[in-house]
Amino acid sequence: MAKVTIYTTGMCGFCHAAKRLLSDKGVEFHEIDVTFDRAKRREMADKAGRTSVPQIWVGKTHVGGCDELYALERAGKLDPLLQAGA
Repeated sequence: MAKVTIYTTGMCGFCHAAKRLLSDKGVEFHEIDVTFDRAKRREMADKAGRTSVPQIWVGKTHVGGCDELYALERAGKLDPLLQAGA
């Protein structure tokens, strides 16, 4: 299974929804909370080209945010991405 990394903040409903989907699928993920960490938030923005949370990577593939994660799930493309170890 691919390594999943998700940048989040504590009060973000979209972050909670994305983590819930991953957890419901039995996917372990590395969470980086950027709520009070400017350096990590800057790191996320530099990598993603976005400042909004969540920002999600499956392996080396930048999925984007919660909406993109759920779109992959609805299209049946999330499981293959997770299995591919992208």
